[in-house]
Amino acid sequence: MADHTERSVVVNADAADIMSVIADFEHYPEWVTAAREVEVTESGADGRPRVVRFVLDAGVLQDTYVLAYEWDADGAGVSWQLVSSDLQRDQRGRYVLSQQVPGSTKVTYELMVDLLVPMIGQLKRRAEKAITETALNDLKKRVEG
Repeated sequence: MADHTERSVVVNADAADIMSVIADFEHYPEWVTAAREVEVTESGADGRPRVVRFVLDAGVLQDTYVLAYEWDADGAGVSWQLVSSDLQRDQRGRYVLSQQVPGSTKVTYELMVDLLVPMIGQLKRRAEKAITETALNDLKKRVEG
């Protein structure tokens, strides 16, 4: 993924438990700060979500977008890319889970967002950094809470 933001956090849980929370899109509005509505519109043969529609309300930023997901066969990661959006031209992201020891997993979040409205690169990176930091903190709280 060219020119992206990457952040990591250690979560006190096993990788499989964390991936279960990541894959449970219907419950995102309960713990993802800006998610107002999340709907799985297509699942794969393995039962995992393949296409997901999001309604986001982050105050000044509101968007409805659809992402297509690919799940790693070993359960250690998931990646996605933008299918459609009101505000974004492109979005690509990935969670990578690295089990450290039993009960402890490093979660890395990679994100690249390109908005339809031109934005200075430095501001874009700052926004991506804020998004990844909030997402990882929310995920950690949900898994550990």
